[in-house]
Amino acid sequence: MLILCALYSKLRGVAEYLGEFEQLVLLALARLGEDAYGVTIRQILMERAKRLASFGAIYSTIRRLEAKGLVRSFKGQPEAVRGGRAKKHVALTARGRAALKATHAAIIRMAEGITDLNY
Repeated sequence: MLILCALYSKLRGVAEYLGEFEQLVLLALARLGEDAYGVTIRQILMERAKRLASFGAIYSTIRRLEAKGLVRSFKGQPEAVRGGRAKKHVALTARGRAALKATHAAIIRMAEGITDLNY
């Protein structure tokens, strides 16, 4: 049933559904650009969203977003301070940016006119 709903959504041009944490991770990637990897994503989530996320939650979300085609990951250069290991960087794809924009627009439309949500 879920596959049929996803297929129907794609055929109708409906944006990819994003959960709250997925949205936060995509926003972190948009903010960080090429500097996005596990540690910096976690830092920005703590600073901006006041969310303390485990690395496991971050990386499982990244894997899910990558499977949806919303992000891509790539290895950086090996670093001596990391024992010769490379960082796994993550970046938004065009599809990920479009999904984030669509979700943001939907939230703005839903909140429009609700006066007690003003900041």
